[in-house]
Amino acid sequence: MSKEKERRMFVGVVWNCAAELKLLLTVLLFLCSLITLLHYIPSRLISFSPIDLGSCISTPAAPLHFVSHLNATNSSTPSATTPPPTSAATPPPEPPSLEKDRLLQNGVVKRAFNPFGSAAYNFILMSAYRGGYNTFAVMGLGSKPLHVYGKPSYRCEWVSSHKQKNPISVVGHKILPDWGYGRVYTVLVINCTFPVPVGNGETGGKLLVHATTNGGGDTNFNTTDTFEALSETGQDFVNFTSVYEAPPKYDFFYCGSSLYGNLSPQRVREWLAFHVRLFGEKSHFVIHDAGGVHKGVMEVLKPWMDKGYVTLQDIRDQERFDGYYHNQFLIVNDCLQRYKFQAKWMFFFDVDEYIFVPKKSTIKSVVKSLSDFTQFTIEQMPMSNKLCLEEDRGKSYRKWGFEKLVYKDVKTGIRRDRKYAVQPRNVIANGVHMSQNTVGKTTHKTEGRIKYFHYHGTIAENREPCRQLVNTTAITVDGIPYNVDYTMRDVAATVKRFELKMIGTTLQRTRQ
Repeated sequence: MSKEKERRMFVGVVWNCAAELKLLLTVLLFLCSLITLLHYIPSRLISFSPIDLGSCISTPAAPLHFVSHLNATNSSTPSATTPPPTSAATPPPEPPSLEKDRLLQNGVVKRAFNPFGSAAYNFILMSAYRGGYNTFAVMGLGSKPLHVYGKPSYRCEWVSSHKQKNPISVVGHKILPDWGYGRVYTVLVINCTFPVPVGNGETGGKLLVHATTNGGGDTNFNTTDTFEALSETGQDFVNFTSVYEAPPKYDFFYCGSSLYGNLSPQRVREWLAFHVRLFGEKSHFVIHDAGGVHKGVMEVLKPWMDKGYVTLQDIRDQERFDGYYHNQFLIVNDCLQRYKFQAKWMFFFDVDEYIFVPKKSTIKSVVKSLSDFTQFTIEQMPMSNKLCLEEDRGKSYRKWGFEKLVYKDVKTGIRRDRKYAVQPRNVIANGVHMSQNTVGKTTHKTEGRIKYFHYHGTIAENREPCRQLVNTTAITVDGIPYNVDYTMRDVAATVKRFELKMIGTTLQRTRQ
């Protein structure tokens, strides 16, 4: 009985909708016939293909829209507004047409060259800082081939926020401080010095740099890229003035190179404790993390950061751009310009190097004796990174690195790298081992007053450095003569007590 009722109900629904079903079937038959017919019409006579029409019919949006229309026809209540169909995604632009080889009238075949893409950026901006009321320094990277083989130029433009003041522009003086060590990119410092002061405490402004290739890379084009290097408010100018005209906040400032690799937390711990003690209360250290500050190293830095002695900067993004040695020339130039008015003296050396002054001197007395110089360089004392005393056998793991590595390389007749310190207000740009862009004198005659001990490679070893224990005051290993030097060993106990006094026992369990 129930099945008979369902059959009658179905027949009733079909009978009531017979007109609509006839219309639907007629439309479908017409469209299918049209698609079949289009296959026989030349494609040049129509602006769309049968496939396009077929895909249009097969999309879910068409029948849904049509069903919605049927419902509206058979209902006394108005249907909801049907949303417009979503437009198709914009097709990618056509690739540029290739220039083809041509046969000239004189019978010569003129070959074509078609460039695609770009091998390197024209300029990669890192930072820009005021160097005075009328001068700025802009730090960044540029394409090395462009600077080696081309003649790019730079123009600096100051645009005041005051609409009544006209922009002022000057030629930017470019400095390449990395001594030709660059790779895909080379380091650039652009000095922008205007003939008059720009900016004030009432209105701000912005510094624009126009970087022009002058045909470098493609002589058919003289490309200019304009970018905003610095934006300054009136308050920014006031803040700069307060720092610029005030005495330096720090006596000694350390600008570190890029730290990378799997560094030893214990070696970093020893280095920091030693140099905070050496430079004193009015000192500060900027550490640049290029991937080397992992969890263990961070645990060593944190107590000194909390004390206000250390600033850590994450520079890992520079790894995107292939420059020399993790772009360390760029990093030290940024540090110089960023902090130059906050320090009397800036030091540039690495975390496997230890600055030392004789017992009867202090670091303050040494720089005072060299105050007539803008820059002085520091003599290197190279130390073995594996030779230790036999008497330390079984207890070397309890000693600090500079305490147990006591054998000094005494080979003569070779030139060794030096590190340096500067009075930063008189420095325009700087390098890793010295600056060639200073105002004032430089001296290298610092023997007997200051030196640094270099434990090459130890910072990257997460193991006990003592791999050869010897019981002699002099030894030759791999053709290199070594003599015992207790200079650093003798100060180890004092440094350990200083660390305990400053930050307590926090780092006592630091691993190699």
